[in-house]
Amino acid sequence: MTEEFDTVLAAVGPRLRELRRRSGFTLTTLSERTGIPISTLSRLESGQRKPGLELLFPLARAYRVPLDELVGAPASGDPRVFPRPFTREGMTVIPLTRKPGGLQAFKQILPAERHDREPDPRSHEGYHWLYVLNGRLRVILGDQDLILSSGEVAEFDTHLPHWFGNADPSPVEFLSILGPQGERFHIRARYRPT
Repeated sequence: MTEEFDTVLAAVGPRLRELRRRSGFTLTTLSERTGIPISTLSRLESGQRKPGLELLFPLARAYRVPLDELVGAPASGDPRVFPRPFTREGMTVIPLTRKPGGLQAFKQILPAERHDREPDPRSHEGYHWLYVLNGRLRVILGDQDLILSSGEVAEFDTHLPHWFGNADPSPVEFLSILGPQGERFHIRARYRPT
């Protein structure tokens, strides 16, 4: 049991380093998000420090992955994603994917009371795809001010300053898929009869 436990612990450091790189975080950014000192994060990644729950919990939260993924627990064979919603600036965000890096999918819910917020467009690396499930979503893309209704889709390069909000006093639910720069959601496939 001790040998197996040591093997699992030895693999945690490289796994943490890879998660950080795929997430695009620096040690400084990760330290700010978790409250863990940079030196401790560095020692965890290099294997010079054994991880305890007091360190793994904030790291799992920062990377938005289950704790068992951080420690390399064996897969259960269950393909279902068990999302853990979180709230950001009053919006409920439900992760629909488990892996950091690559395409990330979320269901986002804007409550009714957020309709009078002042737009604050921002830009960042990546590509974004939106699909409105319910309600009316106000989307600002650069100098365009758009209203998307249920069933409508938008996609854009996130270097373009953008902002989302309620178009009216009703709540809005939408799917959001984010990808790294140059990676797009659409895949074109053709059926080739044999």
